[in-house]
Amino acid sequence: MAPTTDHLVGLLLGAEEDWPTAFEALARRLGVLRAPDGGTHTVTTERLTIEPFNLRDRARHELVIDRLAHWYYHPREWLKKVALMDDVYLLNSPFTFQSMEKHSAYCALMRLGMNVPETVLVPYKHPVDNARWAYTSARYNRSFDLDEVAEPLGYPLYMKPFDGGGWRGVSQVRDRAELHRSYDDSGEMLMHLQASVPDYEHFARSLTIGPETMVMKFRPEEPMHERYAVTHGFLSEEVGREAITISQTVNAFFRWEFNSCEMLVKDGVVHPIDYANACPDVAVTSLHYYFPWAMKALLRWTAYCVVTGRRPRTQVDTGPWFAVADDDVLDYEGKLAAYQALADEYFETERYRAFCESTLPHVDEMVLDWIDGPDFRTLLQSTIHQTYPPQEWERFEAHFGGLLGMWVTDERRIRGAGTATG
Repeated sequence: MAPTTDHLVGLLLGAEEDWPTAFEALARRLGVLRAPDGGTHTVTTERLTIEPFNLRDRARHELVIDRLAHWYYHPREWLKKVALMDDVYLLNSPFTFQSMEKHSAYCALMRLGMNVPETVLVPYKHPVDNARWAYTSARYNRSFDLDEVAEPLGYPLYMKPFDGGGWRGVSQVRDRAELHRSYDDSGEMLMHLQASVPDYEHFARSLTIGPETMVMKFRPEEPMHERYAVTHGFLSEEVGREAITISQTVNAFFRWEFNSCEMLVKDGVVHPIDYANACPDVAVTSLHYYFPWAMKALLRWTAYCVVTGRRPRTQVDTGPWFAVADDDVLDYEGKLAAYQALADEYFETERYRAFCESTLPHVDEMVLDWIDGPDFRTLLQSTIHQTYPPQEWERFEAHFGGLLGMWVTDERRIRGAGTATG
């Protein structure tokens, strides 16, 4: 009998402790996995450290979940090295991080025919310090009337950085006075002006991990612990499918496999407004009810990639996508179907589902037992104590404990129904 193959998964982390601790605990519980070909496998995790590296050193890890390199350049260059030289599998390509600065993502989805609100990039108000700026500006910068640029977009509109993240620098602009105030305040940030979708019915935020997507009702005006509403079926079946297709299209196009997407829905039309997040929110104090799903999806996709030896692809191949976009025979629905087919091909969706059924059938029950057990309660309490002041601990322990308890109840009901019906 062939020996069991162990697959080392690296976690490249910043300040997070909650989901990495959960992921590590669940990976330890996976046990020995039997692949479709009969081989046996285990998955081990290790937190990565930042240190000098020789470009010819062979990486020990087969897959890396990166939550740091979108802003920390040293580990970003290590990721590029291990992708190019060692074939390490990366859930998000470091070669397209520039696209995660929103601008390229806007352009791509517009080219694909999605209903992205009208968007204009305006020059810096105060460009970054560069000795060559004064000469270039004096010779080539064309003066412009900011009011004339904004007028076709209509008020209210949004001003937001082309490389934003975590709502940094985003402002709603309701009139000309606020337009100039926001632009003056933008300083050295390069800004987009983007039309709003007034009176939208739903703000949907989707989290996609591999071929799995969870679309959640999002309330950006609420504090972080209240933003994800536990509301099932808030979108129609057709709109829900479109939201999933848009999310998976973004990820398959840019080679991002761990990413979130924000969309506004009005009159049955889905308007993508933000869909480039190198480090999507998976904190238990944000996702709460949806946190177990995120951990299951991340665990399943990681196991699938390493056990099946999935080939890493880090470079964008626009050809197949633009061929669909430029096909005048296809209407919007036809293009969505073609994009979904391309995404399913990229993510090997059918093979992935079969793998989960044959190799990971125990994951649902395993995660349910862990979330309903003492180790998770200790993790949740520790996270609350690290996140909130002492006078808030009791309130948030009840708040998050109630939401996770509701997930446990719902999950047991679902699994009981599934068992009863076979």
